[in-house]
Amino acid sequence: MKKGTLLLIGLIALFGVYACSSYNGLVGKDNLVQKAWGEVQNQYQRRADLIGNLVKTVQGAADFEKSTLTDVINARAAATQIKLDASDLTPENMAKFEAAQSQLSGSLSRLLVAVEQYPQLKANQNFLELQAQLEGTENRITVARKDFNEATADYNLAVRTFPANLMAGIFGFSQKELFKATDAAQTAPDVNFKF
Repeated sequence: MKKGTLLLIGLIALFGVYACSSYNGLVGKDNLVQKAWGEVQNQYQRRADLIGNLVKTVQGAADFEKSTLTDVINARAAATQIKLDASDLTPENMAKFEAAQSQLSGSLSRLLVAVEQYPQLKANQNFLELQAQLEGTENRITVARKDFNEATADYNLAVRTFPANLMAGIFGFSQKELFKATDAAQTAPDVNFKF
């Protein structure tokens, strides 16, 4: 065989090995994004489940504001209706998902503030345990979102860097959206203690 033919076969083999390695690396990073997104959804579902129990506990207070409970119930229903697959993490879908979750967070915050006016609820052991679990879940959500953003940033970097971006284009790998802070998070809360 000619030296040129062997060189060509060697280059084709080298390209084939690189293409397989690049493809497998992108698949692995995509799987990590999907796993991280699954954990984000898991923690949001945990919060939704806890909120249902919290609402049932609070409903036991006969004179508790019904509109506050209705807001929480409606926000919880809206947040759990939005199902977002890791393969469809577009900016628009992420914005809808985060808006629903933010609405639920706001309703939940209003509920917990309203509870301050009810000493029997503040002393209720079930309520205190649920409140502590919700606080822990909010921390878990924060960690899950951070892990998701790290996995997604690593994936996005792999999809965009040369020469892997060539393989990403050939095999249909595209960038995924990160979690971003909501507009409300950009404004510091106004804390005013009156004595």
